[in-house]
Amino acid sequence: MLKKLIGLLTILIVAIGFCGCMENTVENKTQLANEDTGKIKIVDAIGREVEVPKEVNRIICSGPGCLRLIVYLNATDKVVGIEGFEKKKSTGRPYIIAHPELLNLPVIGNGGPADIGKGPNLEQTLKVQPDVIFITYVTKEKADEIQQKTGIPVIVLSYGKLATFNNEDIFNSLRIVGKILGKEDRAEEVIKFIKDCENDLKNRTKDIPDEEKPTVYVGGIGFKGMHGIDSTQCKYPPFEVVNAKNVADELNKEGHAFVNKEQIIEWNPDYIFIDEAGLKLVIEDYNKNTEFYNSLKAFKNGNVYGLLPYNFYTTNIGTALADAYYIGKVLYPERFADINPEEKADEIYTFLVGKPVYEEMKKQFGGFKKLEFSS
Repeated sequence: MLKKLIGLLTILIVAIGFCGCMENTVENKTQLANEDTGKIKIVDAIGREVEVPKEVNRIICSGPGCLRLIVYLNATDKVVGIEGFEKKKSTGRPYIIAHPELLNLPVIGNGGPADIGKGPNLEQTLKVQPDVIFITYVTKEKADEIQQKTGIPVIVLSYGKLATFNNEDIFNSLRIVGKILGKEDRAEEVIKFIKDCENDLKNRTKDIPDEEKPTVYVGGIGFKGMHGIDSTQCKYPPFEVVNAKNVADELNKEGHAFVNKEQIIEWNPDYIFIDEAGLKLVIEDYNKNTEFYNSLKAFKNGNVYGLLPYNFYTTNIGTALADAYYIGKVLYPERFADINPEEKADEIYTFLVGKPVYEEMKKQFGGFKKLEFSS
């Protein structure tokens, strides 16, 4: 009887062990199957959860500023197609000036925001067989539609508020792309670089008493096209970051604004900066309205300076930072005594886009200089 009990117990133990092994085997197989899907889940800039391949080697970028972020992350080797817009004259876009090889890639759409009938051309996109589509300025519905029609993961990125430097939306987008492309370290380096520049600019000027700050104005700001002296910007980021006293901030608004000449005369700023995208229009207007310009003390005293335009297909952050260093040098030379604005611009460009492109930007627009006017 005892032998029978021992035999039964032995059989039972073996059976339990066998079941356990089976269970572990099933569990291991399930885990292995999950690992072997070769996919990871990503939450994009607008909260969509998207599965993308663990290894991504072929990408396209659609929408304003999208390709720029890929260049910042040193990932141009993964780009297999670009927008037709990017193939146009590379005016004002340092990332294209630095990487002309991108211009040889196939076109995957005309360019522009997908939500206004632009975005990637689905047939052209499928031809280049990307692993992932990165896109900006698009709604969840449109992103889902593109993903459903192509069968390709669509990751939405965001620039947030344009031209700001400490911009968590851009930083988040850089981290998202970094995770997908294995560029996490580079993403953090870029974020740190931008923050360090911003902190440096602010720290150089933070303790200047308000009464010692000259008043400033920026004209010629592009806004859905080129404009002259009457086109300005409130809370202008390059002014903000050097704690400059922008007369247009009295309008109590944020962003672009058109002002009339009477308002500019009333403000009569000590310094005027001209966005060189609109400089031609300012010169033409000067020749027609010389009396107006010469009534402004900035023109009378020779305190009018040119800035590189930075809003081309959304914000070229490097150019905006370079402008800020130049503005600081003009307004507070003793605080920026160690800064050569042209060299600083190339330092910024080299880090962000991989090449010193200031000379080409200067050739296109005029560069950092005091502007001379004569009728």
